[in-house]
Amino acid sequence: MSQPHVIEPSTTTRHCVIWLHGLGADRFDFVPVVDALDLPDDHGIRFIFPQAPTRPVTINGGFPMPSWYDILGMAPARAISHEQMQESADTVLSLVNQQIAAGVPAEHIILAGFSQGGAVVLHAAMQSDLTLGGVMALSTYGPTLDTLVEGRTARPLAVFCAHGLNDEMVKTTLGRQAHDVLEAAGHQVEWHDYPMGHEVCPAQIADIRQWLITRLGL
Repeated sequence: MSQPHVIEPSTTTRHCVIWLHGLGADRFDFVPVVDALDLPDDHGIRFIFPQAPTRPVTINGGFPMPSWYDILGMAPARAISHEQMQESADTVLSLVNQQIAAGVPAEHIILAGFSQGGAVVLHAAMQSDLTLGGVMALSTYGPTLDTLVEGRTARPLAVFCAHGLNDEMVKTTLGRQAHDVLEAAGHQVEWHDYPMGHEVCPAQIADIRQWLITRLGL
């Protein structure tokens, strides 16, 4: 697995956002969003963009591509490699622990992920007993949430859920289901939808900016 791409703040690091890309993309996919967020100059956020390993993906005919986990089937519910999901979640939690060791408090660490990456950060966050700063679940779903939320005893998480109303890759209903499971389990969940497909849009970036400013006290 390639080393994460890291963007250091111009001032002292006080916060960290660990941001996972989607299926078939790479660690540079969301780098342009950092500038688009137009955060205050002294935001103090270290952005870390991990890279998924390249491996065969069953639903794509076994073609190798960057993938956090194999997707074995699409219906009636997505069948995934739970072993690979756990490996990827462990990678995320290892990065979290590295940041804590470097002096960034857990409550100042945000996990973010788009599509498949979002499913991984939700899985990781639900397994952690740390009081994280929050989770951004973008155009994603929660294939493992039903079992994980039942056994979690840590404090509730703040979760920003965003989805395109015209998303043909990950249907809006899947994102909403993840939101509803988290909300029913007592987490502080926000739902945002936009007239877009499987992508990001300026209105969404503006909402992410405000959420980050609020969560991290920027």
